[in-house]
Amino acid sequence: MSHAIKRLFYEQGVGPAICELDEDSRGKEMEWALMRLGCNPSVPAVFVGGKFVGSANTVMTLHLNGSLKKMLRDAGALWL
Repeated sequence: MSHAIKRLFYEQGVGPAICELDEDSRGKEMEWALMRLGCNPSVPAVFVGGKFVGSANTVMTLHLNGSLKKMLRDAGALWL
């Protein structure tokens, strides 16, 4: 699912900052923190403008209902 979310952001013209938990020495600690935020499964966890948005299901819902673009624009991640 992480691949699909990355691709979605790239297709929107956004260059997301990506943290691969399985490649980070603090990955397990970050995974537990994400679960405490309510992200279950913990990946992909999406933040826009420093605010936790949710997991893949939430992001796809926002994309399908048109609110993801506005959210990205408001955060300065998308200029068009």
